[in-house]
Amino acid sequence: MPQVSLIIPARNEAETICECIQSAQQVFRENGIVGEILVADSSSDETAAIAASCGAKVIKPKKLGYGNAYLAGFEQAEGEYIVLMDGDLTYDPKAIPDMIAPLQSGNYDLVMGSRLKGEILPGAMPALHHYIGNPVLTWILNKLFSSSISDAHCGLRAIRKDALKKLNLRSGGMEFASEMLIEAVCKDLRIAEVPITYSPRKGLSKLHSFTDGWRHVRFMMLYRPVPFLLVPGLLALVFGLALFAGMYMQGGSRMHSLILGGLLAIIGYQMLLAGLYFEAFGASYGLSRPGRIKKMISYHSLEKELLVGIILLAAGILLGLKVILSWGASGFGALDAASSAMMAMIFSILGIQTIFSGMFMSLLLLNNGQQD
Repeated sequence: MPQVSLIIPARNEAETICECIQSAQQVFRENGIVGEILVADSSSDETAAIAASCGAKVIKPKKLGYGNAYLAGFEQAEGEYIVLMDGDLTYDPKAIPDMIAPLQSGNYDLVMGSRLKGEILPGAMPALHHYIGNPVLTWILNKLFSSSISDAHCGLRAIRKDALKKLNLRSGGMEFASEMLIEAVCKDLRIAEVPITYSPRKGLSKLHSFTDGWRHVRFMMLYRPVPFLLVPGLLALVFGLALFAGMYMQGGSRMHSLILGGLLAIIGYQMLLAGLYFEAFGASYGLSRPGRIKKMISYHSLEKELLVGIILLAAGILLGLKVILSWGASGFGALDAASSAMMAMIFSILGIQTIFSGMFMSLLLLNNGQQD
Protein backbone atom coordinates (compact mmCIF):
# COMPACT_ATOMS: atom_id res chain seq x y z
CA MET A 1 0.00 0.00 0.00
CA PRO A 2 1.34 3.46 -0.84
CA GLN A 3 2.30 5.73 2.00
CA VAL A 4 1.64 8.92 0.02
CA SER A 5 -0.91 9.64 -2.69
CA LEU A 6 -0.04 12.67 -4.81
CA ILE A 7 -3.09 14.03 -6.64
CA ILE A 8 -2.51 16.38 -9.56
CA PRO A 9 -5.50 18.05 -11.27
CA ALA A 10 -4.71 18.64 -14.93
CA ARG A 11 -6.36 20.39 -17.81
CA ASN A 12 -4.23 20.82 -20.91
CA GLU A 13 -0.89 20.58 -19.08
CA ALA A 14 0.90 18.56 -21.77
CA GLU A 15 3.92 20.88 -21.61
CA THR A 16 4.67 20.29 -17.92
CA ILE A 17 2.88 17.17 -16.67
CA CYS A 18 5.66 14.66 -17.36
CA GLU A 19 8.36 16.80 -15.74
CA CYS A 20 6.09 17.26 -12.72
CA ILE A 21 5.48 13.52 -12.42
CA GLN A 22 9.13 12.56 -12.87
CA SER A 23 10.24 15.15 -10.31
CA ALA A 24 7.77 13.73 -7.79
CA GLN A 25 8.94 10.16 -8.51
CA GLN A 26 12.53 11.22 -7.89
CA VAL A 27 11.54 12.82 -4.58
CA PHE A 28 9.82 9.58 -3.58
CA ARG A 29 12.93 7.53 -4.40
CA GLU A 30 15.38 9.87 -2.66
CA ASN A 31 13.32 9.96 0.52
CA GLY A 32 12.30 6.32 0.66
CA ILE A 33 8.62 7.15 0.19
CA VAL A 34 6.27 4.54 -1.18
CA GLY A 35 4.01 6.75 -3.25
CA GLU A 36 1.48 6.80 -6.03
CA ILE A 37 0.74 9.65 -8.44
CA LEU A 38 -2.84 10.22 -9.58
CA VAL A 39 -3.55 12.66 -12.39
CA ALA A 40 -7.19 13.76 -12.46
CA ASP A 41 -7.34 14.82 -16.10
CA SER A 42 -10.01 16.80 -17.97
CA SER A 43 -7.83 17.79 -20.92
CA SER A 44 -8.54 18.14 -24.61
CA ASP A 45 -4.86 17.72 -25.50
CA GLU A 46 -2.38 14.86 -24.95
CA THR A 47 -1.99 15.42 -21.19
CA ALA A 48 -3.61 12.11 -20.21
CA ALA A 49 -1.51 10.00 -22.58
CA ILE A 50 1.69 11.75 -21.52
CA ALA A 51 0.88 11.34 -17.82
CA ALA A 52 0.19 7.63 -18.25
CA SER A 53 3.42 7.10 -20.21
CA CYS A 54 5.36 8.83 -17.42
CA GLY A 55 4.05 6.45 -14.77
CA ALA A 56 0.99 8.17 -13.32
CA LYS A 57 -2.44 6.67 -12.86
CA VAL A 58 -4.87 8.76 -14.91
CA ILE A 59 -8.38 9.43 -13.60
CA LYS A 60 -11.18 10.97 -15.64
CA PRO A 61 -13.49 13.13 -13.46
CA LYS A 62 -17.12 13.04 -14.53
CA LYS A 63 -17.34 16.86 -14.48
CA LEU A 64 -14.99 19.72 -15.25
CA GLY A 65 -13.67 21.83 -12.40
CA TYR A 66 -10.80 22.17 -9.96
CA GLY A 67 -12.78 20.72 -7.08
CA ASN A 68 -14.26 17.90 -9.15
CA ALA A 69 -10.75 16.82 -10.11
CA TYR A 70 -9.72 16.47 -6.48
CA LEU A 71 -12.96 14.78 -5.46
CA ALA A 72 -12.37 12.16 -8.14
CA GLY A 73 -8.78 11.75 -6.96
CA PHE A 74 -9.83 11.29 -3.33
CA GLU A 75 -12.01 8.34 -4.32
CA GLN A 76 -9.02 6.54 -5.84
CA ALA A 77 -6.26 7.55 -3.39
CA GLU A 78 -4.92 4.71 -1.24
CA GLY A 79 -2.13 6.47 0.67
CA GLU A 80 -2.14 7.27 4.37
CA TYR A 81 -1.15 10.83 3.49
CA ILE A 82 -2.65 12.70 0.54
CA VAL A 83 -0.78 15.54 -1.14
CA LEU A 84 -2.50 18.08 -3.40
CA MET A 85 -0.35 19.81 -6.02
CA ASP A 86 -0.88 21.54 -9.36
CA GLY A 87 0.72 20.11 -12.48
CA ASP A 88 2.09 23.35 -13.94
CA LEU A 89 5.37 23.33 -11.96
CA THR A 90 4.42 26.37 -9.89
CA TYR A 91 5.00 24.15 -6.85
CA ASP A 92 8.22 22.17 -6.46
CA PRO A 93 7.69 18.45 -5.68
CA LYS A 94 10.81 18.68 -3.50
CA ALA A 95 8.55 20.28 -0.88
CA ILE A 96 6.55 17.04 -0.45
CA PRO A 97 8.70 15.60 2.40
CA ASP A 98 8.37 18.89 4.33
CA MET A 99 4.61 18.86 3.76
CA ILE A 100 4.05 15.34 5.10
CA ALA A 101 6.53 15.59 8.01
CA PRO A 102 4.04 17.38 10.35
CA LEU A 103 1.45 14.71 9.52
CA GLN A 104 3.91 11.91 10.27
CA SER A 105 4.67 13.47 13.64
CA GLY A 106 1.05 12.87 14.64
CA ASN A 107 0.65 16.49 15.76
CA TYR A 108 -1.24 17.76 12.72
CA ASP A 109 -4.04 16.65 10.42
CA LEU A 110 -3.72 19.19 7.58
CA VAL A 111 -0.65 21.00 6.28
CA MET A 112 -0.94 24.14 4.17
CA GLY A 113 1.86 25.46 2.02
CA SER A 114 2.45 29.19 2.48
CA ARG A 115 3.75 31.19 -0.46
CA LEU A 116 3.56 34.42 1.55
CA LYS A 117 5.79 33.03 4.31
CA GLY A 118 8.10 31.43 1.75
CA GLU A 119 9.32 32.84 -1.55
CA ILE A 120 7.37 34.06 -4.56
CA LEU A 121 9.69 34.17 -7.55
CA PRO A 122 9.45 37.10 -10.00
CA GLY A 123 6.54 36.68 -12.41
CA ALA A 124 4.96 33.84 -10.44
CA MET A 125 2.02 35.78 -8.99
CA PRO A 126 0.32 38.91 -10.41
CA ALA A 127 0.51 41.96 -8.15
CA LEU A 128 -3.31 41.98 -7.93
CA HIS A 129 -3.26 38.50 -6.40
CA HIS A 130 -0.12 39.03 -4.30
CA TYR A 131 -1.02 42.29 -2.59
CA ILE A 132 -4.82 42.48 -2.80
CA GLY A 133 -6.76 39.36 -3.81
CA ASN A 134 -5.11 36.63 -1.79
CA PRO A 135 -4.39 38.68 1.37
CA VAL A 136 -7.92 40.14 1.45
CA LEU A 137 -9.67 36.80 0.92
CA THR A 138 -7.38 35.17 3.50
CA TRP A 139 -8.09 37.96 6.01
CA ILE A 140 -11.86 37.59 5.53
CA LEU A 141 -11.66 33.83 6.02
CA ASN A 142 -9.54 34.18 9.15
CA LYS A 143 -11.92 36.75 10.66
CA LEU A 144 -15.06 34.75 9.89
CA PHE A 145 -13.75 31.39 11.07
CA SER A 146 -11.26 32.38 13.80
CA SER A 147 -8.30 30.84 12.00
CA SER A 148 -4.76 32.12 11.51
CA ILE A 149 -3.75 30.95 8.04
CA SER A 150 -1.35 33.15 6.08
CA ASP A 151 -2.13 31.81 2.58
CA ALA A 152 -5.61 30.32 2.40
CA HIS A 153 -5.55 29.65 -1.34
CA CYS A 154 -2.25 27.90 -1.74
CA GLY A 155 -2.65 24.85 -3.98
CA LEU A 156 0.03 22.76 -2.26
CA ARG A 157 -1.51 20.89 0.68
CA ALA A 158 -1.21 17.60 2.54
CA ILE A 159 -3.80 15.85 4.69
CA ARG A 160 -4.16 12.61 6.59
CA LYS A 161 -6.61 10.26 4.91
CA ASP A 162 -8.52 9.66 8.14
CA ALA A 163 -8.86 13.44 8.59
CA LEU A 164 -10.05 13.87 5.01
CA LYS A 165 -12.95 11.53 5.70
CA LYS A 166 -14.24 13.98 8.32
CA LEU A 167 -14.65 16.77 5.79
CA ASN A 168 -17.87 17.34 3.87
CA LEU A 169 -16.32 18.41 0.56
CA ARG A 170 -18.64 19.00 -2.40
CA SER A 171 -17.56 22.09 -4.35
CA GLY A 172 -16.61 21.43 -7.94
CA GLY A 173 -14.95 24.74 -8.80
CA MET A 174 -12.13 26.92 -7.49
CA GLU A 175 -14.06 27.53 -4.25
CA PHE A 176 -12.99 24.00 -3.30
CA ALA A 177 -9.81 25.55 -1.88
CA SER A 178 -11.85 27.64 0.58
CA GLU A 179 -14.28 24.83 1.34
CA MET A 180 -11.50 22.46 2.33
CA LEU A 181 -9.96 24.94 4.75
CA ILE A 182 -13.31 26.08 6.19
CA GLU A 183 -14.38 22.48 6.75
CA ALA A 184 -11.04 21.72 8.40
CA VAL A 185 -11.44 24.66 10.79
CA CYS A 186 -15.07 23.80 11.56
CA LYS A 187 -14.15 20.14 12.20
CA ASP A 188 -11.30 21.20 14.54
CA LEU A 189 -8.51 19.68 12.47
CA ARG A 190 -5.01 20.57 13.61
CA ILE A 191 -3.50 22.75 10.88
CA ALA A 192 0.17 23.54 10.23
CA GLU A 193 1.82 25.78 7.64
CA VAL A 194 5.07 25.16 5.75
CA PRO A 195 6.87 27.97 3.85
CA ILE A 196 7.27 27.05 0.18
CA THR A 197 8.63 28.49 -3.06
CA TYR A 198 6.17 29.58 -5.76
CA SER A 199 7.48 29.60 -9.33
CA PRO A 200 6.13 31.06 -12.59
CA ARG A 201 3.87 28.61 -14.38
CA LYS A 202 4.51 27.36 -17.87
CA GLY A 203 1.60 27.82 -20.28
CA LEU A 204 -1.60 29.81 -19.91
CA SER A 205 -3.14 30.35 -16.49
CA LYS A 206 -6.60 28.89 -15.79
CA LEU A 207 -7.37 31.49 -13.11
CA HIS A 208 -9.99 34.20 -13.59
CA SER A 209 -9.26 36.80 -10.93
CA PHE A 210 -12.66 38.34 -10.30
CA THR A 211 -14.80 35.29 -11.12
CA ASP A 212 -12.75 32.95 -8.93
CA GLY A 213 -12.51 35.58 -6.17
CA TRP A 214 -16.29 35.93 -6.14
CA ARG A 215 -16.63 32.14 -5.92
CA HIS A 216 -14.58 32.16 -2.71
CA VAL A 217 -16.57 35.05 -1.22
CA ARG A 218 -19.87 33.42 -2.18
CA PHE A 219 -18.84 30.20 -0.47
CA MET A 220 -17.85 32.03 2.71
CA MET A 221 -21.24 33.78 2.62
CA LEU A 222 -22.87 30.36 2.51
CA TYR A 223 -21.22 29.44 5.81
CA ARG A 224 -21.46 32.88 7.44
CA PRO A 225 -24.34 34.97 5.99
CA VAL A 226 -24.70 37.15 9.11
CA PRO A 227 -21.82 39.65 8.56
CA PHE A 228 -22.34 39.77 4.79
CA LEU A 229 -26.11 40.09 4.54
CA LEU A 230 -28.13 39.91 7.75
CA VAL A 231 -26.39 42.61 9.78
CA PRO A 232 -26.08 45.16 6.91
CA GLY A 233 -29.64 44.35 5.84
CA LEU A 234 -31.03 44.88 9.33
CA LEU A 235 -29.20 48.20 9.71
CA ALA A 236 -30.45 49.44 6.32
CA LEU A 237 -34.01 48.33 7.08
CA VAL A 238 -34.14 49.99 10.52
CA PHE A 239 -32.57 53.22 9.30
CA GLY A 240 -34.79 53.33 6.22
CA LEU A 241 -37.99 52.74 8.19
CA ALA A 242 -37.00 55.31 10.81
CA LEU A 243 -36.23 57.91 8.15
CA PHE A 244 -39.44 57.21 6.26
CA ALA A 245 -41.60 57.20 9.39
CA GLY A 246 -40.07 60.48 10.58
CA MET A 247 -40.73 62.22 7.26
CA TYR A 248 -44.22 60.70 6.99
CA MET A 249 -45.19 61.99 10.44
CA GLN A 250 -44.00 65.47 9.42
CA GLY A 251 -46.42 65.47 6.52
CA GLY A 252 -44.14 64.08 3.84
CA SER A 253 -42.95 67.45 2.64
CA ARG A 254 -39.38 66.30 1.99
CA MET A 255 -39.84 63.87 -0.87
CA HIS A 256 -36.15 63.08 -1.30
CA SER A 257 -36.00 61.85 2.33
CA LEU A 258 -39.14 59.77 1.82
CA ILE A 259 -37.69 58.17 -1.31
CA LEU A 260 -34.34 57.48 0.38
CA GLY A 261 -36.04 55.98 3.43
CA GLY A 262 -38.25 53.77 1.29
CA LEU A 263 -35.33 52.66 -0.86
CA LEU A 264 -33.18 51.74 2.17
CA ALA A 265 -36.07 49.84 3.74
CA ILE A 266 -36.65 47.77 0.60
CA ILE A 267 -32.93 47.10 0.04
CA GLY A 268 -32.39 46.22 3.71
CA TYR A 269 -35.34 43.84 3.75
CA GLN A 270 -34.12 42.16 0.56
CA MET A 271 -30.67 41.69 2.11
CA LEU A 272 -32.24 40.14 5.19
CA LEU A 273 -34.18 37.72 3.03
CA ALA A 274 -31.06 36.94 1.00
CA GLY A 275 -29.25 36.07 4.24
CA LEU A 276 -32.06 33.68 5.12
CA TYR A 277 -31.85 32.20 1.62
CA PHE A 278 -28.16 31.47 2.16
CA GLU A 279 -28.89 29.93 5.54
CA ALA A 280 -31.71 27.80 4.15
CA PHE A 281 -29.54 26.66 1.25
CA GLY A 282 -26.75 25.83 3.71
CA ALA A 283 -29.19 23.65 5.65
CA SER A 284 -30.27 21.85 2.48
CA TYR A 285 -26.63 21.61 1.38
CA GLY A 286 -25.80 19.69 4.53
CA LEU A 287 -23.73 22.27 6.41
CA SER A 288 -23.82 21.73 10.13
CA ARG A 289 -23.06 24.74 12.30
CA PRO A 290 -24.52 26.22 15.48
CA GLY A 291 -26.15 29.63 15.63
CA ARG A 292 -29.32 31.58 16.23
CA ILE A 293 -30.02 31.89 12.50
CA LYS A 294 -30.07 28.12 12.12
CA LYS A 295 -32.53 27.95 15.01
CA MET A 296 -34.66 30.58 13.29
CA ILE A 297 -34.68 28.51 10.10
CA SER A 298 -35.75 25.45 12.08
CA TYR A 299 -38.88 27.38 13.14
CA HIS A 300 -39.59 28.38 9.56
CA SER A 301 -43.30 28.22 8.74
CA LEU A 302 -44.60 28.84 5.24
CA GLU A 303 -48.11 29.50 6.56
CA LYS A 304 -46.94 32.25 8.94
CA GLU A 305 -44.82 33.93 6.28
CA LEU A 306 -47.68 33.81 3.78
CA LEU A 307 -49.97 35.38 6.38
CA VAL A 308 -47.51 38.20 7.13
CA GLY A 309 -46.94 38.76 3.43
CA ILE A 310 -50.66 38.88 2.68
CA ILE A 311 -51.23 41.38 5.51
CA LEU A 312 -48.47 43.67 4.23
CA LEU A 313 -49.67 43.35 0.65
CA ALA A 314 -53.28 44.03 1.68
CA ALA A 315 -52.19 47.11 3.62
CA GLY A 316 -50.36 48.38 0.56
CA ILE A 317 -53.36 47.75 -1.70
CA LEU A 318 -55.78 49.47 0.69
CA LEU A 319 -53.53 52.49 1.01
CA GLY A 320 -53.15 52.56 -2.76
CA LEU A 321 -56.91 52.42 -3.25
CA LYS A 322 -57.33 55.27 -0.78
CA VAL A 323 -54.84 57.37 -2.75
CA ILE A 324 -56.61 56.59 -6.04
CA LEU A 325 -60.04 57.44 -4.59
CA SER A 326 -58.73 60.73 -3.21
CA TRP A 327 -57.15 61.48 -6.56
CA GLY A 328 -60.40 60.71 -8.34
CA ALA A 329 -62.37 62.91 -5.97
CA SER A 330 -60.10 65.80 -6.90
CA GLY A 331 -60.80 65.27 -10.60
CA PHE A 332 -57.53 63.46 -11.24
CA GLY A 333 -55.59 66.66 -10.99
CA ALA A 334 -52.36 67.21 -9.08
CA LEU A 335 -51.72 64.37 -6.62
CA ASP A 336 -51.20 65.65 -3.08
CA ALA A 337 -50.75 62.27 -1.39
CA ALA A 338 -47.22 61.30 -2.37
CA SER A 339 -46.28 60.10 1.13
CA SER A 340 -49.31 57.78 1.26
CA ALA A 341 -48.50 56.50 -2.23
CA MET A 342 -44.93 55.77 -1.12
CA MET A 343 -46.21 53.94 1.95
CA ALA A 344 -48.55 51.86 -0.22
CA MET A 345 -45.67 50.96 -2.52
CA ILE A 346 -43.40 49.92 0.37
CA PHE A 347 -46.07 47.75 2.01
CA SER A 348 -46.87 46.09 -1.31
CA ILE A 349 -43.23 45.36 -2.14
CA LEU A 350 -42.46 44.00 1.33
CA GLY A 351 -45.58 41.84 1.21
CA ILE A 352 -44.70 40.34 -2.17
CA GLN A 353 -41.08 39.77 -1.05
CA THR A 354 -42.27 37.98 2.10
CA ILE A 355 -44.69 35.72 0.23
CA PHE A 356 -42.23 34.57 -2.39
CA SER A 357 -39.29 34.31 0.01
CA GLY A 358 -41.35 32.02 2.24
CA MET A 359 -42.16 29.81 -0.72
CA PHE A 360 -38.53 29.76 -1.88
CA MET A 361 -37.13 28.84 1.54
CA SER A 362 -39.74 26.11 1.89
CA LEU A 363 -38.53 24.55 -1.35
CA LEU A 364 -34.92 24.65 -0.14
CA LEU A 365 -35.70 23.15 3.24
CA LEU A 366 -38.02 20.53 1.74
CA ASN A 367 -34.98 18.89 0.16
CA ASN A 368 -33.43 18.42 3.60
CA GLY A 369 -36.54 17.17 5.37
CA GLN A 370 -36.80 20.37 7.45
CA GLN A 371 -40.10 21.62 6.04
CA ASP A 372 -42.70 21.88 8.77
